[in-house]
Amino acid sequence: MNLIVWSDELRFLVAAALGFLVGLERESRDGAITTKLTAGVRTYTLISLFGFGCAWLYKINIEFMVPVGVIVIGGMVLTSYLAKQKTGALGWTSEIAALLTFIVGVLSLLADIWIPMALGIFTTLLLSEKAGLEQYIEKLNKSEFLAVVKFLLVTVIILPALPDKDYTNFNLNPYRIWQIVILVSSIGFIGYFLMKKFGNKIGLWLSGLLGGIASSTAVSIAMGNIAKNNESISGRAFQATILASSVLYLRTLVIIYLVNAGFAILLWWKLVFLFFVGILLAVLIHNKSNDAPEPSISTIQNPFEIKPAVIFAFLFVLLSIVTIWVKQLFGSSGLVALAAIVGVTDIAPFILSIISNQIPVENIIGSAILISMMSNTIIKAIYFGFLAKNLRKQVALYFSCWVIVH
Repeated sequence: MNLIVWSDELRFLVAAALGFLVGLERESRDGAITTKLTAGVRTYTLISLFGFGCAWLYKINIEFMVPVGVIVIGGMVLTSYLAKQKTGALGWTSEIAALLTFIVGVLSLLADIWIPMALGIFTTLLLSEKAGLEQYIEKLNKSEFLAVVKFLLVTVIILPALPDKDYTNFNLNPYRIWQIVILVSSIGFIGYFLMKKFGNKIGLWLSGLLGGIASSTAVSIAMGNIAKNNESISGRAFQATILASSVLYLRTLVIIYLVNAGFAILLWWKLVFLFFVGILLAVLIHNKSNDAPEPSISTIQNPFEIKPAVIFAFLFVLLSIVTIWVKQLFGSSGLVALAAIVGVTDIAPFILSIISNQIPVENIIGSAILISMMSNTIIKAIYFGFLAKNLRKQVALYFSCWVIVH
C-alpha cells in the first residue's frame, strides 16, 4: 500500500522543488552568492516548471510540446554558451544542468516519481562536489583506474558470451560463476576505494571498517605490521583489526542474501550478533595510543584487478568441486570438517560454493558457514599476534572470547 498518492499537484511541487534545489546550488556555489551568473534559483525553477508544463500539454494529447520544449531549452543553452564564450568562459556545466533540470520537470509528471527525484538530487550532488571530485581525480592512481576499466571491459565482453547452463556432474555454470566473481569484486571495490578516499584522513579505525569490506585478512596483516613498527599506536591498530573482522560478518550476510536468501534468513541473527560482539570488543580494547600520526594501509590489492578476479573464480570452481565430492562421500557432515580447513584462506569462495545453485536450506550447511568464519577469525588472530608481539596476550584473550560465541 502506498502511503503517498502522487497526484499531479504533488508532482508539480516536486518539479518546482528540484528546480529550486539545482538553482540554489548554482547561485551559492563556492560558499558565496555570485552575481555574475546568468541563471540562478528563479531561472532553474522556471526551467523545471517549463518542463512540467510541456509534459502536461503532452499528457492532454498536444504531444509535440515536449520536443518543442527540448528545442527551446537547447537553443537557450546554446545562446548562453556562445555569449559566455566571448568572456573566455568555456565550461558547459551550467548549460548541461539547465537541460537536466528541464528533463526533471518533464519526468516529474510523466515518470515514476523516484526517477526525477534521483536525477535532480544526484545532479545537485555532482554540481556541489566539484572541488572534492577534482581533488579525488588528482589523487587517483592511474594504474588503479586502468585496472577498473580493463575489468569492466572484460566483464562486458565475457559475461554475455558465457553459456548459462550446467556442465559436468558438479553442475558448474560458467555464467553464474562469473556473476559471483563480479558480485564479490564489486563489494570489495566499494570498500577499497572508500578506504583509499577516507582512511588516511580519518584514521585507522575507519580504515579497518572500510578495509573489512575489501579484505579483513589483508587488513589484519597490514595492521599487524603497523603495530609491529609503531608500538605507540598498536592499540588502535588492534582495534582496526577487530573492526575489519566485524565487518566481515555483515559483508558475508549481504553476499549470502544476494545469492541464496534462504540462508540469509537462517543466519542473519547470528551474523549480526557476531558483528556487534566484535564492535564491543573493539570498544573495550585498552588503548594506550597517543596522537602519533597514523600510517596508511597499502597492502590491500585492488579487487578489480584481473588477476585476483581470476584466482577467485578458480578457487570458487575448485571448492565447488571439492564440496560436492565431500558431500557425496561423507554427506553434509563432511562439510563441517572442510569448513574448518578452508578458513585459513578467503572463505567467500567456500561459502558461495555451498549455497549456490539454489540448494535447499539446511542447518548443517549453516553450521559449516559459521565454522568457516570462526576458523577465519582464528587465523586472523594468528596473523596479527605473530606480527604484534607486544599485544599477544590481549589478542589471545579478545579473539578467544569472540571464537567462543560462534
